[in-house]
Amino acid sequence: MWGRRRWITGTTVAAGTMVLLYFLPLFHVVPLEQARQRAAVAVYDPVEFVDWFWTEQLIPGAAEAIDAAELVATVQQDRQLARETHGRRVGLGGAYYFFVAGSGRIVSVDRYSVGLALCDDQQQIQVLLETGPIFGNAVRDGTGLLDVNDFANSQDFNALSAEINRRIEQQVLPDLRTGAAIGVTVRFVGCAEILDEGTDLSPLRIVPFLVEMP
Repeated sequence: MWGRRRWITGTTVAAGTMVLLYFLPLFHVVPLEQARQRAAVAVYDPVEFVDWFWTEQLIPGAAEAIDAAELVATVQQDRQLARETHGRRVGLGGAYYFFVAGSGRIVSVDRYSVGLALCDDQQQIQVLLETGPIFGNAVRDGTGLLDVNDFANSQDFNALSAEINRRIEQQVLPDLRTGAAIGVTVRFVGCAEILDEGTDLSPLRIVPFLVEMP
């Protein structure tokens, strides 16, 4: 009788333990890729990432930008050729991007932009440097240095764009606005997001992330 009671008790405890472990397991088995994505979410910080990206990739990557005068000349001759030769598309959207560097003489200054003539003997505005506020994904997508597939989700990728734009507004554009005056020469590196070729190409609208006024 006593042995039977011990058997019943043991069986009940074992069954209860199995039920408890089913609902509250000591560990979970998850696919390796899913585990990596969870880890990426846990450690991702857009501010820290942009700190690294800015110094390690963005500024060094400026050497890969196309010369602004060359791009403008190509756009004037054949927009399709400029788009196919120097443009960059991201995803299936209609927008495309140019990664541009150059220098020009300031011929206009207004609240939202600084207009440049790329040739000394011209007064026509060929490039507009935007002076804020900055929206869109021009710098994030225009350089080709970042890939959405390297991020755990689209929210992280969008947060990255917002942080890049914020940094441009706070660290780059104030000096441009302060020093902008007619006749001053500006060296710049930046990206153009072409949504409407009728308004974004002539003049070429650029979000600068590097500006120098000697």
